[in-house]
Amino acid sequence: MPSTPARVLAVIPPMTQLNTPYPSTAYLTGFLRSRGVAAFQEDLAIALVLRLLSQSGLARVLERARALPEKRRSPAVQSFLAQQARYLATIGPVIAFLQGRDGTLAHRIAGRAWLPEGPRFAALDVYEDDGSGDPLGWAFGALGLADKAKHLATLYLNDLADVLRDAVDERFEFVRYAESLAGSQPTFDPLADALAQAPTLVDEALAALTHEAIERHAPDVVLLSVPFPGSVYGAFRIAQAIKARHPHIVTVLGGGFVNTELRELSDPRVFDFFDYVTLDAGERPLLALLEHLRGERGRQRLVRTFVREGDQEGGEVRYVNLMEADVAFAEVGTPTWDGLPLSDYLSLLDMLNPMHRLWSDGRWNKLTVAHGCYWKKCSFCDVGLDYIGRYEGASAQVLADRIEAIVAETGQTGFHFVDEAAPPKALKALASELIARGTGISWWGNVRFEKTFTPDLAELLADSGCIAISGGLEVASDRLLALMKKGVSVDQVARVTRAFSDAGILVHAYLMYGFPTQTVQDTVDALEYVRQLFENGCIQSGFFHRFACTVHSPVGQNPGEYGIALAPLPPGGFAKNDVAFTDPTGTDHDALGAGLKKAIYNYMHGIGLEEDARMWFPFKVPKTTVRRDRIARALQTRP
Repeated sequence: MPSTPARVLAVIPPMTQLNTPYPSTAYLTGFLRSRGVAAFQEDLAIALVLRLLSQSGLARVLERARALPEKRRSPAVQSFLAQQARYLATIGPVIAFLQGRDGTLAHRIAGRAWLPEGPRFAALDVYEDDGSGDPLGWAFGALGLADKAKHLATLYLNDLADVLRDAVDERFEFVRYAESLAGSQPTFDPLADALAQAPTLVDEALAALTHEAIERHAPDVVLLSVPFPGSVYGAFRIAQAIKARHPHIVTVLGGGFVNTELRELSDPRVFDFFDYVTLDAGERPLLALLEHLRGERGRQRLVRTFVREGDQEGGEVRYVNLMEADVAFAEVGTPTWDGLPLSDYLSLLDMLNPMHRLWSDGRWNKLTVAHGCYWKKCSFCDVGLDYIGRYEGASAQVLADRIEAIVAETGQTGFHFVDEAAPPKALKALASELIARGTGISWWGNVRFEKTFTPDLAELLADSGCIAISGGLEVASDRLLALMKKGVSVDQVARVTRAFSDAGILVHAYLMYGFPTQTVQDTVDALEYVRQLFENGCIQSGFFHRFACTVHSPVGQNPGEYGIALAPLPPGGFAKNDVAFTDPTGTDHDALGAGLKKAIYNYMHGIGLEEDARMWFPFKVPKTTVRRDRIARALQTRP
């Protein structure tokens, strides 16, 4: 590496989101530029989808689909082949519509005579006609033309995603691409085997995009930020393509997946693709690494970085960590979206729920109010890791300055605060600052449903532009909430969420099932609480997640305190996170999960709210012990 300053390219690998860029590269690029580094960024996730979902891309998919024996053609592939001419004719205009470039196309899409319709459109058959002749009339009314068209166009893209998975690459998903190859995989073998296979059409497209990005930016260093297991395979394919053609380029792996699952990395094969693997907040490790590459710092003085000794196959993996203070959150600088194709992202509407759509619809500027979590007590959470355990904030003035700079750069005023749990005091101060400045933004974010969020504070947040809030109700059981040290009660959550709803703020509840010692009775009672929260207008959206015990959480570190026994972890030198356990209650949580998910889907669409919560389970469960007016009574009681 020459002594001159390095050119650094930060890359978002497939697959993350289609409607907005993942913020890690924006933060790193903004920070590095503030330190005088020539830094650039690329989103190869959206680039890959746009290359595949183009007329030329679908033509290549069509070749693969035709080559399939008839007995291997799924319903999605059969429909694609039967309507191939219509797909090739419509894909370009549909993408332009979802990018916001051609709004008038909504009329043709909503008419349901222009788009080819595959198996995904069968979901529309479950809706009852309200007498208007339109089964979607209940959702969009007479004038919701654009949203109706967006929903239909999203179903169209989902059909094509099914075709890509069934005809081209069985691992393909818009979000969780090849997730099983990396998530909690103790050994690198599955990923190594997949990377050794001949490239699929998807792999070829990604390699071509990688080489084009390298030609554009001529980097000395490429950073691959991997937030989820579903983006690991794509990151390794990108690194593989770089090493094959540009072996001199230094490749670095980091991000949320690495910070959580690769903390005990020891497999040297990872370093056939990446020269360095860094942990936790990336600013300090990157500054140290760049100094090392310029010859200003020895290798033994790197910060939170895995290296392979000898830089050759079979060399031992070593973790190097010179203890240096992290860059303060207030000093990481303003993220920049310069270089990302903000007009190319796709606004999708996959679920007919006004709150749930926010995750896929709209180009949101993602920003953090603070680093880490101010509570950091929840027993299911990785409270000991940096992204949770190191809490640091910034002043309302600094945050408002960042917001105004981002609006000036992007021209877009929507913000998603992506904190683990945004602090109420910080949100109050920020809201007051935004109101004082007249900053007309819209924002939403994640909080803890604690009693600090009074009706007055909810009104203040709404006045500052807050449109939605998400937070963890988790198990919806006071006994289990206390066991998991959540610091809230069901009644308190009801009052707080109702305060948000009364202020015109949409509310989403993160829900959990399968927590240690959770019984069938606990689960039925939890669903009854959730039903009443919907019925009483406290929440508008929710999602049930299956509890997973992780090695970094209090449950994983002290299982005896939660009445469970952990299974031995299999040997391996790659990912380590989820750990199986035995719960003496013996509850069949998988069987219960299907009913919970069916119930929450219907509740989000206003269906079944007057019915007994037991109706959603396909087998007999006990009657709830919760009074049907429990939440209504809690709302009438002062805390």
